[in-house]
Amino acid sequence: MKEDEVVRALAALAQEVRLRVFRALVVAGNEGLTPGALAEQLAVASNTLSFHLKELARANLISQERQGRNLIYRASFTAMNELLRYLTENCCQGAECLSPEAISCHCETKPFGC
Repeated sequence: MKEDEVVRALAALAQEVRLRVFRALVVAGNEGLTPGALAEQLAVASNTLSFHLKELARANLISQERQGRNLIYRASFTAMNELLRYLTENCCQGAECLSPEAISCHCETKPFGC
């Protein structure tokens, strides 16, 4: 993932409603949710939700598919995993975050962990 894509994704998620929408779509998994279901679940007005869905789509964090008369929104797990990979690629000096090396890297001695 390129740095500008990371910044766009983080900027999109740095808003309370968008973060809640994205998390709801992650929970929904591959089945996704309709805008109506999202609006009801999150208690967000439809026009407000539409704006936030567009911002998440612009950041490539969600996808939209038409199924008959309904639009289905899904989290882009590929984008989510790429973002997490980018953010953690140098974690624990290159060791996997949950590897035995990471667990024993004396995180408590460093101000922000490993």
